[in-house]
Amino acid sequence: MRNWVIVVILLLGTWLLLSADVLMSTTSVAGSIAAGVVVSTAVALLFAGRKMLYKNIRLTPKALVYLLFYPLVFLKALLIANLDVARRVLSPSLPINPAIVEVKTNLISPLGRLVLANSITLTPGTLTVDIQGDSLYIHWIDAVSTDVQSATEKIVRGFETYLEVIYG
Repeated sequence: MRNWVIVVILLLGTWLLLSADVLMSTTSVAGSIAAGVVVSTAVALLFAGRKMLYKNIRLTPKALVYLLFYPLVFLKALLIANLDVARRVLSPSLPINPAIVEVKTNLISPLGRLVLANSITLTPGTLTVDIQGDSLYIHWIDAVSTDVQSATEKIVRGFETYLEVIYG
């Protein structure tokens, strides 16, 4: 049941985002929302019971607040990383020290690890190469340290603080 509710909420949210232009007009708002509820519920009934991907998502008030703030945390990291990579590219000496480093994660949920790996990969200067157990192997453009603990603190902790609350 919990898995089904999460899928309905995600699908309805997607429906509302995709039909935002309809929702801005006053002609068929109720009809569009009703259609979204019907379609989201039908799709969730067909598919939600088969996939347990969403089973570790927490539906607590704190998790929902963290879910709303995580995109802002990611955008901040994205902006900082973009500026850092741009500075390195424009510098005549090209100050890079590339290496593949191992970082550890406390996330147990496969979906949480997926979001963490994608967040790292989408941030310029880092690329998730492999995930094995609780270790992620990251290609880092400027490996200031190859020590697992310090690399984990530098790359993972900013994201993981939020993802632990959301995904467990």
